[in-house]
Amino acid sequence: MENLFDYIIMAQEYVNQLCEGKPAWEIILRTAVTTIILVWAKSFLFKNESLLERGKKTVFKLARKVPAVKARIEEEIEKVAVSMTQDLNKAIENTPYLTKLPEEGWSPEQIMEEATKYTKFGSYNWESGCASGTVYNGNKTLTDIMTRVYGMSTWTNPLHPDVFPGVRKMEAEVVRMCCTLFNGDARSCGCMTTGGTESIIMACKAYREYAINVRGIKNPEILVPVSAHAAFDKGAQLLMMRIRHVPLDPVTMKVDMVAMRKMINRNTCMLAGSAPQFPHGVIDPIEEIGALGIECNIPVHVDACLGGFLIPFMDDAGFPLSPFDFRVKGVTSISADTHKYGYAPKGSSVIMYREAKWRHHQFFVTPDWQGGIYATATIGGSRSGGIVAACWAALMYHGIQGYVDYTRMVIETTKKIELGCRGIPGIFIYGKPEVSVVALGSKSFNIYALSDRMTKRGWNLNALQFPSSIHIAVTVLHTQPGVAERFITDIKEIAEELLKNPCKDSGGSAALYGMAQSIPDRSLVGEMAWCYLDAIYSTKQLEAPKVK
Repeated sequence: MENLFDYIIMAQEYVNQLCEGKPAWEIILRTAVTTIILVWAKSFLFKNESLLERGKKTVFKLARKVPAVKARIEEEIEKVAVSMTQDLNKAIENTPYLTKLPEEGWSPEQIMEEATKYTKFGSYNWESGCASGTVYNGNKTLTDIMTRVYGMSTWTNPLHPDVFPGVRKMEAEVVRMCCTLFNGDARSCGCMTTGGTESIIMACKAYREYAINVRGIKNPEILVPVSAHAAFDKGAQLLMMRIRHVPLDPVTMKVDMVAMRKMINRNTCMLAGSAPQFPHGVIDPIEEIGALGIECNIPVHVDACLGGFLIPFMDDAGFPLSPFDFRVKGVTSISADTHKYGYAPKGSSVIMYREAKWRHHQFFVTPDWQGGIYATATIGGSRSGGIVAACWAALMYHGIQGYVDYTRMVIETTKKIELGCRGIPGIFIYGKPEVSVVALGSKSFNIYALSDRMTKRGWNLNALQFPSSIHIAVTVLHTQPGVAERFITDIKEIAEELLKNPCKDSGGSAALYGMAQSIPDRSLVGEMAWCYLDAIYSTKQLEAPKVK
């Protein structure tokens, strides 16, 4: 202590020597300039990205200002945009677009005829089980029930619970049933959202507000695994928060807990884990993350959007898992999609909290608006009561036993596919799939070439990156007789072809993902993604390039 006091005295004497004989204005000016420089340096050094990443972006940003480079990049991006628009037009058989309202309204017969034509566009027969994820059930009876219940609730709006009390009751019941399913006690609560992305963003918003208003953290940060869903990145961007990505164990593909512990700082307002994560179907060590959250006094979110209506039923289905829900003391919130393995219509998900104090920080309230006190639980104001009602109907239709039976079918099929693919030369499985996703990689050939050839055989798989891989998310449709066997056979035959000739394929996703992963300037990849999103909304009829 005495040594510290001596150092302080020495520092004071040094500062006095520096200021000796100097006018007051100079001392004040130097102090102000030094303060400004230090504040700027702090903001520069502690932004969302590392100095290396920002350095790369700066170099490429300057390079793109060179006229020749700029012209070449714009030319290539335009080619990508045209190609994507042409591909989307092919999917609708190049039929013309409606670009303005008809002068007179169409008859019901005409509307149904045209709508029927629209719904038949596309080359994928998803009902046969060719698509990864996408459609999770397709049961005709369930479809009929949800359609009828939706029709009864078409004009309802949960924003007006006084006018539509029945829909309010349905929504409250959906949330309570889900909280019970994930072992929440009487204090647990939640909300329905429009999907997993909104559920995750709501959790980010709740923890940001709690960090700022209760803990006094000025710049809250989110800490998530590299494999966490991109919705966390979207939430960070929308909420102006810093997000930091924790690396994975390269063997298990689970989040590296040693790295997560080291990356926690005084601004960390939220830890996250996935059950399971989207790329490889692996469940992060939720119990360890929960314990770390308790130790560091940081709330923990479990993203169960993908497998939320499988994992609660796996014990009863004969596939026990380690605790992943509110049984883990450190877990403070869980997101689960009813519109995936809950088999409800698209546009429904649930965000759950251990207790109301977290949910309160999710709410949006404006008490001084001239239109009255405005309060909403989630991002949206008006919402479709039909979706709420149809979701409620799906939960009631299946019941616990229905979900257990479907879970058993899905997990058995997943394990069949995993086992079958592990024995195929040239192919390996990432990590140990625990739920419904099997991710494939190869050290012998371009895995995207395999994906392209599977597409030609009618399959629609998900392409992943960093590392290069593809996956199949198994649904009820894949449990149909012969589907899993056909998948394994096709993978085996194509792998054999590629082992004999690994360099033959150069187009399709093999070229796209190979190029995208090799581009150091990720903003350029982002612009290519803009082309895709622009093409989705395009009503242009582009002619195919003439063959010379």
